[in-house]
Amino acid sequence: MDEPNSAEREGLMKHTIRSPEGMNFNLELAGPLARLFAWLIDAALIQAATTVVGNVIMFAHFVSPDLATGLYIVLVFVITFGYSVAMEWFNRGQTVGKTILKLQVVDEAGLPLSFSQVFIRNVLRIVDTLPVLYFVGGTAVFVSKRFQRLGDMAARTIVIRNRKPEWMDFKQAVKGKYNSLRPFARSSALLRQKVEPEKAGLALEALLRRDSFEDAARVNLFRRIRADFEECAAFPKEATLGLSDEQYVRNAVEILFER
Repeated sequence: MDEPNSAEREGLMKHTIRSPEGMNFNLELAGPLARLFAWLIDAALIQAATTVVGNVIMFAHFVSPDLATGLYIVLVFVITFGYSVAMEWFNRGQTVGKTILKLQVVDEAGLPLSFSQVFIRNVLRIVDTLPVLYFVGGTAVFVSKRFQRLGDMAARTIVIRNRKPEWMDFKQAVKGKYNSLRPFARSSALLRQKVEPEKAGLALEALLRRDSFEDAARVNLFRRIRADFEECAAFPKEATLGLSDEQYVRNAVEILFER
């Protein structure tokens, strides 16, 4: 059997999402090795935290050894489970390990996680860790086409490489045009704060590929992106007067990506 070429091998690491407008977005999946290293970093942090807790609870043995043991078990569970849940919910799908390795947990559709997804994928770690050292979860990651452990499959989540679009791509999308939104610094700052990196990246890709869309799909796509951006930050009417949806998105993307 012939070996897969480089394009085919690369395709094994991609997850393609098709928008209602017929636009395909490719997300680069995180492989087993990257996920392992991220887990090792998180495991080291959790171990350090539980060690500190254990040292503190040692003083409770003077009062009641049984109480100290029970309290230690409860706190270890809270730290182990609560760490992943809190980090992934409040830090956009990233624990410390995933942040260092530029990985991120997202919905299978490329959207940010809901709390139920965060909870499900983490509570099922209990199954994934069986019988020891993530044997069940690790096996599932290697077998799954999208490198999903059982928790990911149940929560319908994937782990991706969270890489920013290339700077030159940004310049190509917005070059040589006046930006009527830039003078409004307060609204611009709010836009940068509220728009998630995934949405910014999708908007940039839409601008770079706008000529490949059919007219109706192009109009609908930029209308939806503009609506999402306007929910994050409102600009004065004089800044948006006469702007088409595509022009608005172009101006917003320039603000989001400019250094």
